[in-house]
Amino acid sequence: MSLSNSVVQPAVGAGARRSHAGMLQACLPKLVLAPSVAISLFFVYGFMLWTFILSLTNSRMLPSYEFVGFAQYARLMANDRWWVASTNLVVFGGLFVAICLALGLVLAILLDQRIRQEGALRTIYLYPMALSFIVTGVVWKWLLNPGLGIQAMVRSWGFENFRFDWLVNPDMAVYTLVIAAVWQASGFVMALFLAGLRGIDDSILKAAQLDGASLPRIYWRVVIPCLRPVVFSAVMILSHIAIKSFDLVVALTGGGPGYASDLPATFMYAHAFTRAQIGLGSASAMLMLGGVLAILIPYLYSELRGRRHG
Repeated sequence: MSLSNSVVQPAVGAGARRSHAGMLQACLPKLVLAPSVAISLFFVYGFMLWTFILSLTNSRMLPSYEFVGFAQYARLMANDRWWVASTNLVVFGGLFVAICLALGLVLAILLDQRIRQEGALRTIYLYPMALSFIVTGVVWKWLLNPGLGIQAMVRSWGFENFRFDWLVNPDMAVYTLVIAAVWQASGFVMALFLAGLRGIDDSILKAAQLDGASLPRIYWRVVIPCLRPVVFSAVMILSHIAIKSFDLVVALTGGGPGYASDLPATFMYAHAFTRAQIGLGSASAMLMLGGVLAILIPYLYSELRGRRHG
């Protein structure tokens, strides 16, 4: 009897150790991620909630908890500068997304032809994305400065009537933001499309060629429809970049001339931190968050729906 007990006890002890090790292994990822999750909940979602609370108050230079309901949102809707910033966002965001998609697709198709020095060209196209928008804004501010940049250079060649003063023209300043942003982001979109093109089954293209379809028709009728998930992802990313654009505007135009090239992000910063209107700035920040959510929620829904059906 004692011999059987001596055999059973080590077996039970080994089983308990294995059970504890399994529990530790199962809990270890949660323990490792717990600090990051707690920090994110506090510093991201906690401050989102605080911003929403401030948008319902009469806060000015310092936070105040004198609630005024949605009065700040009503003030925002009656603010001419906010509507200028919103209109600029529609113009900037629409052109930015459309041109990046078109240019990125064209560059990806050209590189997909297995041309020489593809690696070098891909690096050149992708290099601007490695720069910050601050650097991009400063460089393009030099290039677009009428007295120093492109206009001055062309006039020095003898074309005295040449004008390219968009940077100081209130009606055209927002388009300088489009130029700089497209220059930086189109290479990234090209990389997305190129990855999508390389993922298309060659047998589909060969079958279309056997049917006598021309190369442009193959791309228009076969290849581009296959890239719809890539297009959707690119639109989501570019729209998100456009909505939260701040550093590019500050570095390139400063929101000027006047506030002709203001975007919602610069409007929010100006009113919350330089004009002592924290409540109004918080209301504009919440509307920006609403714009981001309007983009992300359909994207997440489509992803989850695709996985569920897959």
